This record gives sequence, C-alpha cells and structure tokens, in this order.
Amino acid sequence: MELIAISVYGLDKPGIIKRISEVLAKNNVNIVDIEQTVLQGMFAMFVIGDVSKSKTSFNELSTLLKKAGREIDVTVDVSPFFRPETRRKKLYAVTVLGEDRVGIVYRISKLLFEMGINVEKTSLTARDKLISIDFLLDLRESDPEFVRNRLREQIEKMGLDVVMRPYREFERAKRLIVFDMDSTIVDAEIIDEIAKVAGVQEEVKKLTEKAMEGKINFKDALKERVKLLKGLPVEVLEKIYSEIKLTEGAKELIKSLKESGYIVAVVSGGFSYFTDRLKEELELDYAFGNELEIEDGVLTGKLKGRIIDAVEKARIIEEIAVKEGISREDIVAVGDGANDKIMVENAGLGIAFNAKKALKEVADGTISKENLIGIASILKLKNEFRKRI
Repeated sequence: MELIAISVYGLDKPGIIKRISEVLAKNNVNIVDIEQTVLQGMFAMFVIGDVSKSKTSFNELSTLLKKAGREIDVTVDVSPFFRPETRRKKLYAVTVLGEDRVGIVYRISKLLFEMGINVEKTSLTARDKLISIDFLLDLRESDPEFVRNRLREQIEKMGLDVVMRPYREFERAKRLIVFDMDSTIVDAEIIDEIAKVAGVQEEVKKLTEKAMEGKINFKDALKERVKLLKGLPVEVLEKIYSEIKLTEGAKELIKSLKESGYIVAVVSGGFSYFTDRLKEELELDYAFGNELEIEDGVLTGKLKGRIIDAVEKARIIEEIAVKEGISREDIVAVGDGANDKIMVENAGLGIAFNAKKALKEVADGTISKENLIGIASILKLKNEFRKRI
C-alpha cells in the first residue's frame, strides 16, 4: 500500500471536506483514515490516502489538492506517508483540572516528555474559569503506577488536579457514584459541629483527625466521640443541619449526575440523621450513615445497629451494586479520608477529594476542594463542561 498524508486547515465553511474528497475520488485515491475538527472557528483535517491504484503522480496530485484548497481559501499540505512499525500501545487517559492560566499545557507536556511518554491526543473544555484538559497517553515502557504517582506529585505542585485511568475505563460509561458525606458533599465535619455545641470540640477534633489519618481504629474513635455527646438535645442536630453548607458545586454536580442517568449514593461514617436529610434534599437514590441512639429527645451517647467503617462502606456499596445489577468497573467512589480507602481502591474509578495522603496513594486521581464540579468533566456529563466557541 502506497500512502500519502494530507493536512487541511483554514476558516471553517461548508464544502471543505466535499471539495478535498472530490479531488481524491476523481484520482482514484482511497481514504484509509480521516480525522477532522473545528477549533474556535478554525477547520482542521488530516487524511491518509492510499494512492497505489491511482494513475496520477504524487506531484500532480499535490498540485490538484493545493489548487482545490486555494479555491475554497484553505491551506493544503501533502506529503508521502510511511506507516510506522505497529506495536501494542499502553493507552491511558489523564484529565487535568484547574483554574485557567498561561503555561499549563506546556508544563504538563514537558513533564510527559521527560518521562518518555507520547501524547496521542489532547482536548480542552471549560466551565467558567475552571478548565479540563484530557490527554490520551501512550505510556510505552513506563510503569503505570510510577507515572500516576509522578504526575500527581508534580501536577499538585502546579496547583492542579489530576485523574489517570486506563483508556478502556475512560471510554466505559459509569452507572453508580458513591460519595462520602463529611468534607465531601458537605463542607464540614458534622461531628465537630455537634461537638462545638456540646462543649467537647477539642476532644472530638483530635479523635476525628486521628481517624481520618488512619492512626486510630475508626470504630473505636467513633464510639469515643459519640460518648462525649451524651445528653445533647436532638433539636441541636436539626439546627446544625440547617446551618451546614454543601461543598461548592455539589448540588450542580449531583443534579447533572441524575440527569445523566447515574445512581447516586452517600455512604458515610457520619450520622444517618444527616444522610437521610441529604437524601431528601438532593434526591439521592441511597443514603447510609451511623444511627445515633436517641431517648426522650436527647442523645444517649451510643449508636444503634451496624457501624459504618471502611469495611462496611465497601460492603454497602457492593450490596447496592448487586441490587442494581452494576459491575465494580462501573462504580465511581469519591471520598476524603482513611475511612474511604477500601471503597476508593475497589471502585472502577476512585477519586480522592481534598484528601489525606493515605487515600491519595490508592486513588486514580485527586480533586481539590474548589474543583468538585470537575468530576462532571471527568465523567463527561452533559451540560457542564463545553468546548470554548
């Protein structure tokens, strides 16, 4: 097979593809590959043509194509094409999120070049000042875990977020997304807010931090924290719920997820008093939390039923998936602490949100606090991130 490569670019208008393909067809050149896009009103097209059955010489064909380009006011370049030796590619998709500024593409492409990684495709979408850049990478001989850790380390230094996954997972549509509640969907650690009212803030805060960092058994830490809340009136919980704020972008993200057909769940090591209300407010499909024991309108300092720790979170998600007929590969898990580690590691796509180091190390990517809505771009949800036109 004798091949030529044709590039066409210029201001977009009707008829460009028709005119170029007309020249090729009339000269018996078969199109074996074609890629075309319009970027900011600029038309760009690349064509690989098989000229082995054409009786027109390369120089004459090049002249005809360039003449056709001048007629429609686009630039045409033609060159012989020699297909490189094929090999199995190790394709991964990387999404980078952050506030738009000069030099992002340069700094990331420089980093990839230094690691010997080839960029196969790049595209950019935006939502207000937040941009999302997708890179399709061929890792070649590089180890995926090394690349993931290196990218996370270096891209976080740039003040950006990054998610990396095998390309087959990037293309695969997810169906279930599970969020943690505290410091993920809501912009607070609710037990700390309760502790403020109970006058035990410092004691509870220390136990919370140790549990989040994985330095203390979650179940033991939770029981000890709940003991400190004994005697608190239940009305305090309602007041706290009315005052807590959702994380920026949470409401819009969940609405977009629901419109895109996702099953949306909150599975929390926090309290069902709050997860139940979130379920109603945000129209979630599922919500699970630990149940506080209440007698005569006050907290007893005890919990009822099963305690939702990291293992139980993973079990609940598995129960939802079985009930809904969803495979592990089609699950997205988003959390921020050690209690989310198993669910994030087990999910088809695990995202560490504003997270501690222990969680980042097992996640497919990290998202910072101000970029929760960026998950809409990672999942390619409609109506959120768009091409700039």
